[in-house]
Amino acid sequence: MLREERKILSSEISFMTAMEMASLIRKKELSVVEVVEAHLKQIEQFNPLVNAIVTLVAQEAIEQAREADKILLQGKKTGILHGIPVLHKDLLETRGILTTYGSLAYKDYIPSYDCLPVERLKKAGAITLGKTNTAEFGAGSQTFNAIFGKTLNPYDITKTCGGSSGGSSVALACGMAPLATGTDAAGSLRNPASFCNVVGFRTSPGRIPLYSRWNAWNSFSVTGPMARTVSDVALLLSVMAGPDIRSPISLQEPGSIFLQTLKRNFKGIHVAFASDMGGLPFDPLVKKIVNEQKNIFYSLGCIIEEEEPDFTGVDEAYKTWRAWDYELILGDNLENYRNKFKDTLIWNVEEGARLTGPEIARAERVRTELYHRMRIFMEKYDFFILPVSQVLPFDVNQEYLKEIEGVKMETYIDWQKTCYYISFTGNPSISVPCGFTSEGLPVGLQIVGKYHDDLGVLQLAYAFEEATEFYKRRPPMVMERET
Repeated sequence: MLREERKILSSEISFMTAMEMASLIRKKELSVVEVVEAHLKQIEQFNPLVNAIVTLVAQEAIEQAREADKILLQGKKTGILHGIPVLHKDLLETRGILTTYGSLAYKDYIPSYDCLPVERLKKAGAITLGKTNTAEFGAGSQTFNAIFGKTLNPYDITKTCGGSSGGSSVALACGMAPLATGTDAAGSLRNPASFCNVVGFRTSPGRIPLYSRWNAWNSFSVTGPMARTVSDVALLLSVMAGPDIRSPISLQEPGSIFLQTLKRNFKGIHVAFASDMGGLPFDPLVKKIVNEQKNIFYSLGCIIEEEEPDFTGVDEAYKTWRAWDYELILGDNLENYRNKFKDTLIWNVEEGARLTGPEIARAERVRTELYHRMRIFMEKYDFFILPVSQVLPFDVNQEYLKEIEGVKMETYIDWQKTCYYISFTGNPSISVPCGFTSEGLPVGLQIVGKYHDDLGVLQLAYAFEEATEFYKRRPPMVMERET
C-alpha cells in the first residue's frame, strides 16, 4: 500500500474523474494497482450486461500497474496520465492486442504497431484495459457487428447506445474506465455520447494527427477523446493533440494548450441556437429538452439568437464524399471479403465505385461553399448550438431508423444529419449531457465553435456542465448495485 489513510472504496475509484485519480496517484494516496483492479471489478460486474468491452487485457494491465507503482516509489519522472486506465475503440490499432474493426474480415488481426493516438497515450503513462465495441468499420451510428454482437444502452438495455463509438460511451457510463478513445466521421463520437450521458469531442481535423495509409489529407474522419466530464476530455486531448510530421494536415499548436483553465467569462458572447436545421425532422422531446437549456446560457451571460447556417446542398455532397472515402479504404477488399461485410457497408463502397469525376468535383465545390458560409456565420456568432441527434435512443434490434416523425430516411445514415452536416464544415463540435426524458433516456447538446477553436468549445461546454451537473446521473443498473 502507498498510503496510510482510509481505504478508498472500489466503487469510489471507478467513478472518480481522471484528474482526481491522477492527483491521488502522484501523491501516493492511491496505488495504480488499486485503480486498475477497481476498474477490472467494474468491468466484471457490468460488461456482461451491456457488451461494451470486446477484448480485455486484464493480466497485462495488472502487470503494467505494478510497474507503474514501482516507478512512483523510485521517484522517477512520470507522464501526465501515469497509471490512468484507458479503453480504445476497436477501430484503433493496438500493438499485440486484437483489432477487428468490427469486421469478420479482420476477426483474428493483431497489429504489430500502435496507431499514433495510442502511441501517445502510452508515452503519457496511460494503461490500456482493452478494446471497445464498434459498428463495422465505423459505418453507422448503431453499435453492433457480426463478431461481437450488440452493445446495449445502460440507461435502458432495450435501446441502442448509438455509435460507432458505442462501446467506449457505454464503458464510460458504467465506470469501466475514466477515459476512452473514439472516432467520428458522421457523429460517431457525438451520437453515442448523447445517448449515454457522457462527453464526446469531435476535434478539428488535424488536431489529433493520424498516420493514414490511404489518404493522408483526409480532413473528414477524426479520432477524439471521450470521458464523463469536459475536464477529463481536455486532459485526454492534451496528450492526443499536437503536431506530427506523419500527418500533413496536423495542426501546429501543442497539446499542452488544453491544460490551461477551462473557466471563462461568457458575458456578452454571441450564441446562435438552431431552429430546425433547414427543415430536418426531430423528435419533439429532443428539441424541447435542448431548447430548455437556453436559460442556462442566458445565466452565463450569453446573447442568444435563433439562427443557423445555410446547409444547402450539404446532404448530397456529404454522401458523395463518404462513399468516395469508403471505396478508397475498402474497395480493394470488397471482392475478397464481400461475404464478410454487412450490406450497408457493401452499398456504401459500391456507391463510391460508381462515382464520376464531376460528381466528386461538385461535392468538393459544395464543401468549399459551405466552409465560407460557415466562416461568415461564425464571424457574427462565437458558438452555434443544436441537438446532437434528431432522435432519442431507439430499439437496439433496429439497425437504423427508417423514418423520423413520419419523414422517411433514404439511407442508413440519414437520421444523423445534425452531426454530419457539422462534420462537413470542419468546425470542432462537442456532445455534452443536457437532460433526460421522463423515462430516463439521456439527451445531448452539441456545441460548435469557430474554425480551430477547440479550446473555446471545451470552455463553453465546461461552463454548461458546471451549471447543470447532468453528468452526475449514473445508469440505473449502476445505481442499483451501489445501493
